[in-house]
This record gives sequence, C-alpha cells and structure tokens, in this order.
Amino acid sequence: MDAASRLPPAKGTSMRLRSSLIFAALLAASAACAQPAPETQDAQGGGPGGGGQGEMAGDIIESPRVVPQSMEEVKLSFAPGVERAAPAVVNVYTKRVIQQRSPFAGDPFFERFFGGAFDAPRERVQNSLGSGVLVSPDGVIVTNNHVIEGMTEIKVVLHDRREYEAELVMADPQTDLAVLQIEADEPLPFLSFANSDSIHVGDVVLAIGNPFGVGQTVTSGIVSALARTAVSISDYQFFIQTDAAINPGNSGGALIDIDGRLVGVNSAIYSRSGGSNGIGFAIPSRLVQQVIKSAVSGTALVRPWIGASSDTVTADMAKALKLDRPAGAIVNDVWKKGPADRAGIKPGDVITEVDGQPVYDAQALQYRVGVNNDGDTTRVVYVRNGKQHTASVKLALPPENPARDTRELEGKHPLNGVTVDNLSPRYSEELGLDPLSKGVVVSKVDGRSFAARRGLRPGHKIISINGKEISTTAELEREIKKPATRWELEVDTGGRIVPWRVGR
Repeated sequence: MDAASRLPPAKGTSMRLRSSLIFAALLAASAACAQPAPETQDAQGGGPGGGGQGEMAGDIIESPRVVPQSMEEVKLSFAPGVERAAPAVVNVYTKRVIQQRSPFAGDPFFERFFGGAFDAPRERVQNSLGSGVLVSPDGVIVTNNHVIEGMTEIKVVLHDRREYEAELVMADPQTDLAVLQIEADEPLPFLSFANSDSIHVGDVVLAIGNPFGVGQTVTSGIVSALARTAVSISDYQFFIQTDAAINPGNSGGALIDIDGRLVGVNSAIYSRSGGSNGIGFAIPSRLVQQVIKSAVSGTALVRPWIGASSDTVTADMAKALKLDRPAGAIVNDVWKKGPADRAGIKPGDVITEVDGQPVYDAQALQYRVGVNNDGDTTRVVYVRNGKQHTASVKLALPPENPARDTRELEGKHPLNGVTVDNLSPRYSEELGLDPLSKGVVVSKVDGRSFAARRGLRPGHKIISINGKEISTTAELEREIKKPATRWELEVDTGGRIVPWRVGR
C-alpha cells in the first residue's frame, strides 16, 4: 500500500466555495448528533446499549441520517455516545516468561575462559499491551488474537481501574479475534452491536483504546472505505478502514458509531513510522458477533461454506467473459452435491452479489458466506454467458471428508519426524487453503529432522514419491517405508512444486 497522495484543489475552485464545502462537510459529520440516541437499557439495568443481565447484546438498531438545521446543532458533542461506550472498553495486559540463550553459548573461545557460564538459558519476561471490549454484563470480552497469542498471563483493567485475571475462552487466528472471560461480583457495562453492513463511507466513527499505554483515549474520524480485502492481516480479508487515529495499544479496542454502538474491533494500522497515518483497519461487527457466539455457546467455530472455490475476476478475465468491469468472484470448481452444486452454480459462473451485498473479489465472497449460519439460505446473484441469474443457496458446514487420518512418519527416510494429515474441505478451511484442496498436507515437522533442514514446513503438501502420486496419508506412509537408497519427492510449497532428490 502506498501513502496517500496530496491533491491540489480543483482548477477554478474559489476560496469562498472551498470554505462552503468544508462547512457543509462539518454539518454532515455532526448530523446524527442532533438525533437522541435510542433507549437500549433494559428494565433490569443491563449496561449501556444492551439486553438484560446474562444476555448477549445482539440487537441491531438503525439510526436515520439528517442534515443539521442550525449552527447550534453543529456545536453538539460526541460526549453522550462516548460516556455510554467508554466504561465497556478495557485495557488488556499480557505477559509470558521466555528462555533466552546467550549468544556466547557454545562459542569455543568463551568456553575456554569462562567454562559453561553462558550455557544456561536465562529467563526474560515479555509483556504486551492492548485493548478489549466488554460485550456482555457477565464479563465476556473480545480483543485481538495477536494481543494474547502465546501469552501465559492475561490481566484486564476496567475503566474504573478494577483489575481482573482473565481466562482465554477462544482464540481464532483466522479472524485475529480472541474471546476472554472475567468474573465480577456485579453486572458490568457492555456495548451493543451496530450492523457493520449498514454503515457508509463518510459516517462518523470513534476509536477507543489505550494507545502506547497512556490510558484510555478517544479519537474521532470517518469511515474511509469499506470491504478492504487486500490488507493481509488475517485469513478473512474484509475490513472497515477509518482515519480515526489508531496507534499501538489500540489493538482490540472499540470502533463505535456516535450512538456508542460497536461497529468493529480495531485490528491494525498502515504505518511506516509505527504511529497513526490515518489509515486504520477494524474487523466488522458481524464477524465479531459470529466468533463471540461460538465462544459463549462452547461450540467449535466452523464457518459455513458455499461449496466452491473461486478467484477474483481480473481485467483480462472480464474481457474474455464479456463483463462490463473486472469485479466478482469466478467459480473455479464446485464440490459435488455441495451447496453451490445443489443450487445450480457451475464452474465459470461469476458471483457478483450475496444477500444484496456486492461481491468484488474472492475474499469478499468468503466473508459474505462466512458470516452466516449453518443452514441459512442466501440469495446469490451470478453471471453466466453474459446473463444475470439468481440462486437460493442453502449453506452448510464444510465436510471433513476424507478423515484426517493423522500419521507421524518414522524410519530411515527423508520424511522421518514429519506429521501429515489428509486434506478435506473443513481442514482446508482451518488452514486457510483452497476449500477444495485434496491430498496430503504437512501439519508438523520436527525441528531437528532432515526434512526441516530441507525447508519442509507445516502447510506444504506431499505430491508424489518416486513417481507415484500420493492422495492419502496411508499411501504416503506405505510408499515412504519401502526400502530404497534414493528418493524422489515432489513438494507443493504453496503454489510452487519443489523437487527433492535424496540418496545415491
């Protein structure tokens, strides 16, 4: 991503006209402040914007958009929304103890003079700082996975400075989200959810978090862009972009609308200096809700699929398919008797819309399908032979077929110390691979093994051994254990086939 260019004012634009445009923008930015926030506190006094005690804040509320009618309305403040939301945003402190080996360990020169003084590893405490959001009165908190990943101790500090030890309930690296639980003696303030699909570019949003550890901070901005999919932060590439200042320490904090409802969870910034450049990214609330729902129910997080693999339509594809623009997800293959196949979708179809929301690329299709539930019926618009069609697709969970059949390979062969599994649509979804991937995938490699030294890593696929194509872990184990003095293997390292030749 490149830094934004500085554009000069349009030719012929007068200073008075430019001032008028700026004033009009200020009026529009404060529009919703003129409207009273909807009453969302229940009779039992559940926290700001939420349901009753013990319930999840899942109701979605829409607010009208109007232009301020007077200068007095322009002077209205965001403070009411902040006062409702701020108590539900927490600080997350994490740490772990790591073993650090001296760089002089094993050095013959130092061993000669100092013996084994440098051999023993030393312990070092590694700390991390982030933010989180209370989403229920009974202490459920959502934050970023990268805030707590690998940490052994998690402490949460509330807005009123109360401190709690937190338990990790669920971590989902694919979305970079994690769910924590704290135990309190009384109901806690929490945030309700706004519908992230109903926000628009230009809407005013506020970011709340703990940047650089200075304490809770509120910054304001607008929604700069929607459906950002080329950010490479997580497997589910679909983000809200904002120019509200987000800095290190804001990760896991709240992005709220002016009524104090959760629009998204702040996840990352684009920066060359480490500070805010006005390009921040938040995980949409619909995806956040899905992870929280799975964590609270105690069920495994398995997202529904459409039963097809797809690629983003490029300009060359659009020309060949006679499309008016390069947009959409072209279907490469469909799973037999899967959701897409049952709905009549075929390879070569270009999906352009799901449930009334545009699909501009393959990542957007994955998101639009993934935020639904198992068994939901979605309305899919696709183009075939230049004509638009509509299909009702009943989503399902990706099947684990074939079974993983995990095998740890041992013996005098190049794959000693390697653990492998069979790929299936469900396992491929967990690994972030093409959902229709087949074959044998590496899940673990002993760091001391020959295979590790040759560069074999988890996620690589074993394609063939001595000219025989490998489709299951049983076949791989059988072939690799055959007596031989020479092995020829083909390894898929992520789209690139690498040949191995081992032995005489």
